[in-house]
Amino acid sequence: MKYVYESAAYGIDPVADSYWPTTKPLPELHPLDGNIQVDVTVIGAGFTGLSTAYHLAKVGVNVALVDAHYPTFGATGRNGGFCCLGGGKITNKQLDKLFGVEERRLYRQTEVAAVNSAQSMIANLGLDVDAHSRGETVLAHTAQRAASFVTDQMSVHEDYGVSATLHSKDELLALGMDGSFHGGLTIPIGFGLNPRKYALGILSAAMDAAAKVFCNTQVTAITPARDGYELMTDLGVIHTKRFVLATNAYSSEDLLPWMAGRFMPVQSSVVVTEQIPEALRGWTSDQMAYDTRFLLHYFRKLPNGRFLFGMRGGLKFTPRSEKNIRKLMRADFDTMFPKWRSVKFQNYWSGLVALNRTMAPYVGEIPGYDGGFAAFGYHGNGVAMASFVGGIVADLVQDKDPSHPYPAVFRTVPKRFPLGRQRRWLMAPIYRLMTAYEA
Repeated sequence: MKYVYESAAYGIDPVADSYWPTTKPLPELHPLDGNIQVDVTVIGAGFTGLSTAYHLAKVGVNVALVDAHYPTFGATGRNGGFCCLGGGKITNKQLDKLFGVEERRLYRQTEVAAVNSAQSMIANLGLDVDAHSRGETVLAHTAQRAASFVTDQMSVHEDYGVSATLHSKDELLALGMDGSFHGGLTIPIGFGLNPRKYALGILSAAMDAAAKVFCNTQVTAITPARDGYELMTDLGVIHTKRFVLATNAYSSEDLLPWMAGRFMPVQSSVVVTEQIPEALRGWTSDQMAYDTRFLLHYFRKLPNGRFLFGMRGGLKFTPRSEKNIRKLMRADFDTMFPKWRSVKFQNYWSGLVALNRTMAPYVGEIPGYDGGFAAFGYHGNGVAMASFVGGIVADLVQDKDPSHPYPAVFRTVPKRFPLGRQRRWLMAPIYRLMTAYEA
């Protein structure tokens, strides 16, 4: 298979030292063994694929879920566990221009619906996901950015119908958010969770509903057949009436010609510290947070006293580039949390997230592939949105009108990025410019 990054980025090396696998084991799963026939096949067992398979299986659809490695292998098992607003980077101005005011409002309410849907799924399935945090707090990295929070506060009310709370630098300290920040804005929507526990909970529910799940089964070709498609693997052929491509940033360039170039994979890197001694104090809040830099940092105190800290990674995946990212993360961490310079990083991992040219997820049928569907492009914020989108895709596969909000931008096919498999280098000047600007 052909990919955008170095082949090692798609193997086990980036997650060899991940924290999340230490918190919950995978269930016993098996690869495909011979040919099977199903109604729907979902390719990719991340949040999108897991949710799609669950929503289909629970209404009796004969569905298979396959992953080239194992469920949660991709971005789902590598993220920071922020179940919050997001999923896209499209602005209100762009939404108004392209789709109109009503569609802009629908899109923003869809972000809220995604968080609420995740919360409902957790409650309905009785999942223990180590949830914490009442919404999320945005932290200003400059005084100028802190001053702009007044405007942001009004926008939050307009977009989401809630009141965000402003915090001065001194108020942040009183709230236990100790760091090199100039002010904050708390948006009371969302919560932190253990993404592995959440994802494996959905997997368990899908399997209980009779979804067929196969690990270490890579689909290498999708071929139209008389009654649907034949999905080729080295372990057998899946005869399926319909299929869903849910591989997001881990999509290959050659499995499906339509998919090539329609997403931009970018790296994100995460560390988890050792348990921080109470004597060091510092950040004591349970609030999840991120800063206002373009290449932002995101962080939260885990329920067991460790601290998770993430940021955008590099445009390569090599031993040298990974060493440089670790060094940069250490420097940024020490600058932002100077009281914790002696705190050790215990776990480090990295993964790929997907951007689209629409700056919003695509959710819909694949042009030219009758009965083929795709959902991808969560812009590094897919915990809530990707699992929400699974419900939309499940309805579409059954020829039903979606029971969830389905804004027009979701139905807009993203144009391809230029430069083909070399397109990641388009991000290099953007990274350099924004890093220089924010220095």
